Amino acid sequence: MSPLAASLKAALRSPLLPFWLVIGLLPFGRSAELGTFLCLIGVVLLFVRHPSALREHAGAQLLLWLLAAYVGAALISSVDSLAPGKSWGTVASLLRYVPLGLYACFAIRREDKLDALYLATAVVVVFWALDAWVQALTGWSLGGHAEPERISGIFGAANLKLGPSLSVLAPFVLWVALRRFGLKGLLMAFVLLLGPVLMSGSRASWICYAVVALGFAWRVTGSPLRFAAAASALVVVILLAGGIAWKTSERFQLRIDRTLQALQGSDKSVDWALSGRLDIWRTSVAMFEGHPINGVGVRAYRYAYPTYAPANDRFVVTGDACGVGEGACHAHQWLLEVLTETGSLGMACWLAALGWAVIAWRRVGEAARTRAFPATLALGAMLFPLNTHLAFYSAWWGLLFAWLLGLWCAALYVHPSRGEAA
Repeated sequence: MSPLAASLKAALRSPLLPFWLVIGLLPFGRSAELGTFLCLIGVVLLFVRHPSALREHAGAQLLLWLLAAYVGAALISSVDSLAPGKSWGTVASLLRYVPLGLYACFAIRREDKLDALYLATAVVVVFWALDAWVQALTGWSLGGHAEPERISGIFGAANLKLGPSLSVLAPFVLWVALRRFGLKGLLMAFVLLLGPVLMSGSRASWICYAVVALGFAWRVTGSPLRFAAAASALVVVILLAGGIAWKTSERFQLRIDRTLQALQGSDKSVDWALSGRLDIWRTSVAMFEGHPINGVGVRAYRYAYPTYAPANDRFVVTGDACGVGEGACHAHQWLLEVLTETGSLGMACWLAALGWAVIAWRRVGEAARTRAFPATLALGAMLFPLNTHLAFYSAWWGLLFAWLLGLWCAALYVHPSRGEAA
């Protein structure tokens, strides 16, 4: 058996399986919560056997502080939420992220376990990418037929999350390829994922993948001059791939044509190119101005939207987003999401958590930062502010965010493998 197959087998037969299942089942909606439930059982059993385990793990303690800020912002906003049932229900559901992250910290105690999980995650993402290539070439995948404007892969045409998933989880594929096959493997993996990300039609995913690519360019080059050369080469490759896709894929051409409407300069053309995001962001600013302290309530955005939207707002009138009379579902930008739904107090919680995370990252040392690089880059690309985003307090994107956060806290504090320790 090859070392690659042995590592994958070890990941799937070890305590890593419940945590890995969250990613393995991610395309299938709430099925991913099976992994969350198994992690809960595992954490309960752990504390029954070792009640003081939490005191001995710095990564678990860091995770609790970060989740306290994330959940705390939602809790503060729920006190006078415009949709109290929705907000309090969201706060209760967020608590499931605590055992999920703790399980990662205690199951991934050694570096070999961390490497195995990275590999198992990379295999899943590569499988998604290959399925997406099949859909791009044939029109069909395991998720069914593609939409006219974009491919959806295994996620299906009714669940357009292929692009965000591939771009955010790309660091694990690129990391495994670089460590096992060198620079050539990294470039091949980059191209393998680039095609589906472009043809997914998610422009936010294009930006996210560019952030990931630049992160790896800096990692590989290590100097400003070489980084500038690598970044220039990446731009050329992306433009070349985009040009080929533009000429060969009608779906990609439609998305590019819509994006280029922004070059006309008018508010109407920019809003059209951004799929109505400009109107949503303006309404979000008005919503924050109306509730600056603790927001309208976590996940209450859609219910507050009609009050602050201009007359004849298309999302309210047509119900294109959430339904007639409700408007847009969320702010489509995480800074605005936090400000509108949790207010200044919620943003203070988030900024405190980000600051504490940076301090912890700097304190652990270079070796630990290297081990955690894929998870760090994934979170950095996910939170990159100059982009549009899915809702961080939603069930699906929030689950992926919490999964990455738990993995990151675990990766910072893993011990050397047994062979290395000896």
